[in-house]
Amino acid sequence: MLERTLFAALFSVALAALSMDGCKAAQRTASGAHLDKEREIVAAATRCGGQGKVESGPRAEAGKAIAIVAEDLRNGGILGASQGIREAASAIGWTVKVFDLGGMIANRARVMDEVLAFRPDAIALMGGLTLEGSKGYGGYDFTPASQRGVRLVGWHAHPWPGPIPGTPVSVNVSTDPLLVARMAASKAIVESEGRAGVVIFTDSKIGLALTKSNAMADVIRACQGCELLETVDVGLEETGARMPGVTRSLLEKHGKRWTHALAINDIYFDYMVPTLITAKLGSHDLRLISGGDGSPSAFLRIGAASFQTATAAEPLNLQGWQLVDELNRLFANQPLSGFIALPRLVAGENMKCDGAPRRLYDPDNGYRDSYRRIWGR
Repeated sequence: MLERTLFAALFSVALAALSMDGCKAAQRTASGAHLDKEREIVAAATRCGGQGKVESGPRAEAGKAIAIVAEDLRNGGILGASQGIREAASAIGWTVKVFDLGGMIANRARVMDEVLAFRPDAIALMGGLTLEGSKGYGGYDFTPASQRGVRLVGWHAHPWPGPIPGTPVSVNVSTDPLLVARMAASKAIVESEGRAGVVIFTDSKIGLALTKSNAMADVIRACQGCELLETVDVGLEETGARMPGVTRSLLEKHGKRWTHALAINDIYFDYMVPTLITAKLGSHDLRLISGGDGSPSAFLRIGAASFQTATAAEPLNLQGWQLVDELNRLFANQPLSGFIALPRLVAGENMKCDGAPRRLYDPDNGYRDSYRRIWGR
């Protein structure tokens, strides 16, 4: 309990710097004690344990079918959370079918028609554009589905966890994006002893991505000895095609001033590292830190000390179980859980706990048994 209290207290300080008066509050912390505070934040973010879990809820509703609409299963976060849904659905006794959009906006209307033809009881929207109004998901109208009683939930379908205002989506499961951003940016500041030269990679089409990258930028700007070199907009679906050329261009442009790359997803580094190796950079010449989601490839790079030093990982499998539990509550006409999982800054020092040896952040807190007990399974 003391560990969780300390963790929450430290991040309350961090969030104060990223609130309504984010830039002004952050600038006030840019004093002699600034680097010590960043070290405290990183220490709390990397500490093993401390993840909460849901303890109560309704018994399992029987015989439900879920359609998983994955924005792109190449995205490690979407894949991990979708696997969690499948695992939890098997435990509760439900049917699951996966529909992968492959990162193509043009696929949405066709795939959603296929989803409705499946006649699911619920649709889980995994990733995607910010949802605003009934036609916010690539122009697709959810009104007919919601009128038929289909329950809609999301994972990273909106910048913030909880219900999505103005849409039929009852709940969006995500960690707090400001915590994720703070972890990643603070790690860069600590590693550089307050002298980081940073390039941030984001995807401007996605509200959650912009929320995280803007927050990272605020933290770096508040570090008096750091420099935000630039923010680069590369769509997640474009990373394979664009990141090699973008990386070469940035190396030529910034040279040794570029010490750290921050990204809103590990997938950027999947396509960046080969270019760094070809350019004959040492594994510590340029350090990579991701503000989401904790992919298996990121764990491999961190464990091998190969360019990537940290990822602000989400408990993806747990979040999949949470989505199934939230749907069970909706089917039972019970309130949502209100649970928001904490992210973990995975780095070299904590690669032996909470699932890291299996290349994922999977809290050792008994959440699977807790949900099975709640559901009577």
